[in-house]
This record gives sequence, C-alpha cells and structure tokens, in this order.
Amino acid sequence: MPAGGYQPAVEVGGSHVTAAAVDLTAGTVVAGSRCRSGLDPAADADTLLAAIAATARELVDRCPGRLADRWGLAVPGPFDYATGIARYRGVGKFTSLRDVPVGDRLAERLGVTPDRLRFLNDASAFALGARRLHAPHAGRLAAFTLGTGVGSAFLDADRVVEDGPLVPPEGRADRLTIAGRPLEDTASTRAMTARYAQRTGRRVDGLRELTALAADGDEIAVETVHTAMTALGGALAPWLVGFRPDVVVFGGSITAAWAIVGPPLLAALGVDTVVVVPDGEAAALLGAATHVADIDPGPASGAGVTGAAHAAGTGN
Repeated sequence: MPAGGYQPAVEVGGSHVTAAAVDLTAGTVVAGSRCRSGLDPAADADTLLAAIAATARELVDRCPGRLADRWGLAVPGPFDYATGIARYRGVGKFTSLRDVPVGDRLAERLGVTPDRLRFLNDASAFALGARRLHAPHAGRLAAFTLGTGVGSAFLDADRVVEDGPLVPPEGRADRLTIAGRPLEDTASTRAMTARYAQRTGRRVDGLRELTALAADGDEIAVETVHTAMTALGGALAPWLVGFRPDVVVFGGSITAAWAIVGPPLLAALGVDTVVVVPDGEAAALLGAATHVADIDPGPASGAGVTGAAHAAGTGN
C-alpha cells in the first residue's frame, strides 16, 4: 500500500454509482475494493445523494485505515465542477439534483469537509484513465463514452481541451447537432430504443436488448443501430480531422456490443483503428483518482470544493 493510502474514487453513471480504492503507483483499481450500486436517475435528490454516499461509505468499511483523505468524484454534466453544484436540465436524468450543492450535501453525509471532495467530468475522467492505461505516450487523445448519452473529452497530453476551434463547444459532443436536432436525439440509448419501439410497437429494455436483437438478425434493430451510429460518426468526424488525435478511445456500456455498433461508426468516422476500453468504469475511477493527485499533491489547503473539465459526459 502507498504511504499515503490508496486513493478513493467514485464514478457516477446514468444508472449506477461505483466507489473503489485506486493504487496510483500501479495505476490500477485495488482488487476487491470496488463497490457498486444502482441509481434511479428519476429519483428525488435525497435518494440519489443517499445512494452515492452509502456506496462511498461501503468502500470505507471495506478498506479501513487504507484510504487517503481526499476523494475524486467523476460525475456527468452539466455540472459546475468548481463549486460542486449540479446543473442538470434537459438531459433526461438527475433532474432533482438541479442547482443542488452536491459537494456540500455529500460531505455532510460522509462526515468530511467539502474541500476533501474533488469533482471532474466523467468523460474527462475516462479519458485521463484510458490514456494512462492504454496510450501513455499519446500526445493528443480523443475519448468518447456511449451509453445513456454521448460523452466526450479531448486531451492534449494531460490537459483537457474545452475551447478553441479544434473541439466542439466546451469540448462537448452532446452540444453538436444532427439534421438540426441535438445529437442525443439520434445517437443515444433513449433515442435508439424509442425509434425501435416506434417502428415495431415493441418496447426494448435498453441498448443491451436492442443490440442483442440486432445480433440475432432483427432487421429493424440492425437498421436502427446502423442509422444512429452512422449519424454519430458523421457528426464527430470533422472534429477528429481538426483535432488530429494520435489515439481515439471509446468506452461506455455500448462497447459491450462493439461488434454491432463499431463497423458503421468507424466507417462514418473515417478511421481504421480505435481503442475500445471494455472496463470504462476502471478507467474513469483511475482518472478521478489521478485528478485528485494532480491538483492536490500535498496537505489539504481547505480551499473548498474544486475541480476541472467542463466537458459533458453521459456515456454510462
């Protein structure tokens, strides 16, 4: 165990929360430390905060005396990472947390001061972790998470690029449009399952069932996935041309069906090779832990909840 203890990290997805201890020296999630719970994105604020805090406390109980005293928390946007205040609106989840001081509320539940919590965007955390795990020598890296929505992060070395002509507004792929409509109205789990239900009259339980149907030869399921991934690739391709990443990385729940979603997506992107990260959760946890170490290498300063990377991430 490192002298200062393992770094505790939390990753909040669209339907789950995971806490784990991270060994920053080895660059790995400590075996047996991962604690995972389901989240109802439509739940009230107290229920959501209680679930996140309970998962974090489970980690503390599982690793007594072995954790450092600062937490890295990777959460999806829109979120004010510098103040720890949620800004969810119009994203189909966590509406009850809008304008809630999540950092302060979680600190109360965990029995710590708010300056012990460091927030960053979940897609940025994934990108930082994926870079360390899979492309440590890459100069520029573009990362995308696909799941309940589309998350993105653009790295120049270890710096998250959020503005300028080479990246989408705020570095957020979800801010892009397809045929004049928000990108996630076409390329997201809710969009694809809704389109399939509209065409067949059959409701499917998320992307896993839809891609399973496609794998079994359901022509409408195949067409639904193919159309969405082709449109997504077409929307992202110009930004890859401009940013010119050395490595393109994909993660999120959709990667479990990469054999179905990958070919049309890559064809539209115009790239031959990408890195597909099957355990995006581990990458995000490593990225969140790395973020804490990077901005807080020494004793606590008591400066309040801080964070970085305003890129939006909704790919879990």
